[in-house]
Amino acid sequence: MLLELVIPFFIKFIVIVLAIYFGLRFLIRLLWPYFVRYITKKANQKMQNVFKGFQQETSKNTTAATKDVPKKSSKVVGEYVDFEEID
Repeated sequence: MLLELVIPFFIKFIVIVLAIYFGLRFLIRLLWPYFVRYITKKANQKMQNVFKGFQQETSKNTTAATKDVPKKSSKVVGEYVDFEEID
C-alpha cells in the first residue's frame, strides 16, 4: 500500500530533476558565449586602463627627466685634436 503511493512521487521527482538538469544545461550552452564575451571585454578594458595609466606615468617621468638635463653650453673650449693609435 505504501509502495503504491511512493512510486508515483518518486517517478515525478526524477522527471522534475531531469527536466531541471537538461533545462539548465540547455540554457548554459545557449548563454555561455555571451558570458565569455562579456568577461573578455571587461578584462580587455581593465588591461587598457592599466596600460594607459602606465603610459601616462612613463610620459610624465620622461618629460620630468628631460627637463632636469642641463643644456650644453655653446662656448668654444678649444680645437679638436685627432690622436693616432700606436701599435
